[in-house]
Amino acid sequence: MADGYGLTLMSFATPPHTEVRPGARDGDEALRPSATLTASAITKTWGKSGSPVLHGVDLEVSTGACVWVGGRNGAGKTTLLRIIAGLIRPDSGTISLSGLDPDRDRQAFQRRMGFLSGGNTGLYARLSGRQHLDYWSRLAMMRGPERKPAIDRAVSDFGLSEFASRRVDRLSLGQRQRVRLAMAFLHEPDLVLLDEPSTSLDDDGMALLTGTLSRHRERGGMTVWCSPSPDQEGLAFDGKHEIRDARLQPA
Repeated sequence: MADGYGLTLMSFATPPHTEVRPGARDGDEALRPSATLTASAITKTWGKSGSPVLHGVDLEVSTGACVWVGGRNGAGKTTLLRIIAGLIRPDSGTISLSGLDPDRDRQAFQRRMGFLSGGNTGLYARLSGRQHLDYWSRLAMMRGPERKPAIDRAVSDFGLSEFASRRVDRLSLGQRQRVRLAMAFLHEPDLVLLDEPSTSLDDDGMALLTGTLSRHRERGGMTVWCSPSPDQEGLAFDGKHEIRDARLQPA
């Protein structure tokens, strides 16, 4: 049970990769410079209507790129993110993350990815922010000596110091969102999927997110950012796409 918040966790069972990338901070484990995400001809239909939510969707994200995916409510943004994350299977089409397949290479695939789901999910009410980060670091199979520095870095990156030891049910919505974002970036994945990440964030929280995202991109990390409008975020995206009539089209 997730004490009212819900929790979507991925299971990792392979140790993190150790290729060092130029510009990585001392002691950091880095991502592969050649990391790429490719989604090809993704189709998904829900229910009995026969009308696809996604039809023939193609998306490619290269090293260091941040792309925006938009669309009206119910257009299929979250469905696309969950398919890319390997949490649901498409009816047809393929996903590749640096040559890894979400079914064939499930553990290694998910180890290289961070996922922020939409809404106020992914937290246990009775755990503190720091306990969540520690739990996530273990799920991500981070080695013992790496866990504390990574957690301390995440606490600093998202300004959690003043409330990291509080139970999350005693935090504001914006503070909970910072904890969820810290979890998504904690293990420095190749790819971060963000479903409306600015929800409930104040100006300070947004500044912390954009700073972390900038460092993620400098390390070669890729990002897919889903939100209603690209203009509200104040970010420079490398590509803008919108789901219309089940197809991904240039915005």
